[in-house]
Amino acid sequence: MYSALQHRPASAADLSEVVGFPQTMEELFFSYPKAIWPLNVGQLAAAIAERRESTVVELDGRIAGFANFYQWQHGEFCALGNLMVAPWARSQGVAQYLVAVMESLAQQRYKAPLMKVSCFNANVSGLLLYTRLGYKPVAIVERCSAAGDRAALIAMEKPL
Repeated sequence: MYSALQHRPASAADLSEVVGFPQTMEELFFSYPKAIWPLNVGQLAAAIAERRESTVVELDGRIAGFANFYQWQHGEFCALGNLMVAPWARSQGVAQYLVAVMESLAQQRYKAPLMKVSCFNANVSGLLLYTRLGYKPVAIVERCSAAGDRAALIAMEKPL
């Protein structure tokens, strides 16, 4: 399934491609709630500067996915952030592969026994993905959506 997928650390040259992944304000909100629509290289570079393990996935040699850790506590947990998949690469296993890569990095580099993810209630694709991958809800926090409405941020965890 993953034969055409590879991963590597994200580089500055990748950012102009990655910023085009979110197709709507809502998609950007799901992957990077603090960002301002439309996502630009400066915003993404700023996020990368304060995060760890920014990683891209390539599908058939094209950049297809991106993610990083927005929180990390050595020996305790890592928290997955900025998960984005290129529109042309969706429904091809990119997100599943990328989550597995990030879980492996959490274990190998941070000795993390736990991975945390947060997913908004309206992000049905994300909720179904994380549930399928073994993540369980542990808390629900009220937030404000991209449109200014009430939203539920569902905190999920998975033992590694």
